[in-house]
Amino acid sequence: MSLRSWVYALYERRLRRHLEGLPVPQHVAIMIDGNRRWARAAGFDDVSQGHVVGARHIAHLLDWCSEVGVAHVTIWLLSTDNLRRPAAELEPLLQIIGGVARELSAPGNHWRVKAVGALDLLPADTAETLKQAEEASAGRDGLMVNVAVGYGGRREIADAVRSLLHEHAARGATLEELAEVLDVDHIAEHLYTKGQPDPDLVIRTSGEQRLGGFLLWQSVHSEFYFCDALWPDFRKIDFLRALRDYGTRQRRFGA
Repeated sequence: MSLRSWVYALYERRLRRHLEGLPVPQHVAIMIDGNRRWARAAGFDDVSQGHVVGARHIAHLLDWCSEVGVAHVTIWLLSTDNLRRPAAELEPLLQIIGGVARELSAPGNHWRVKAVGALDLLPADTAETLKQAEEASAGRDGLMVNVAVGYGGRREIADAVRSLLHEHAARGATLEELAEVLDVDHIAEHLYTKGQPDPDLVIRTSGEQRLGGFLLWQSVHSEFYFCDALWPDFRKIDFLRALRDYGTRQRRFGA
């Protein structure tokens, strides 16, 4: 073992000791940002290589989450804004995302995959791949992995309200009747992540400090952690630092 590896392992053990007795987030949401910048810094002419490397790194994160007892993970892979990118840039990214979905749902893995996003905005083959990943992993009892593709927070809220209106119309209720009883729980029941706990911790890599529309409704009481590392360089110790930071905070839930 090299000196660097030895020091890294020592520091990881130290971080794990610091986590003993601290609360563990049950739902971690992560914005895996910085793939393109990583590719440029690494000297790649094709920045999609950053997405390839970043995609391979997702399984590592899920293993780390399983090790510490996280039950739900939401990973933002593609926003609704990203769908407006030029075809030459978007198509390779969609291929990579399809590969991620197939890998996560492959036999031998214990993760449950759920696609969250406006699948109707995606190319038919991408949407079908995501649906197949859901079906293939539905019976598993491991970590729930929300794969956010074609996702935008405003779009999600609009879709939730639209679904709620359709549901009440099917029951023969009027808008006036709905307005009388409508509350936040009604909308929450129609979000892409319905039935799941809201994220306790939201992580964004690459040094950017903004949400960009990620889980606008669900993150109202979340704790946020911004990491300078580009996503392909995000290490286990970076993850453990985020957990340590989360565990030492006093959550106020809006108070």
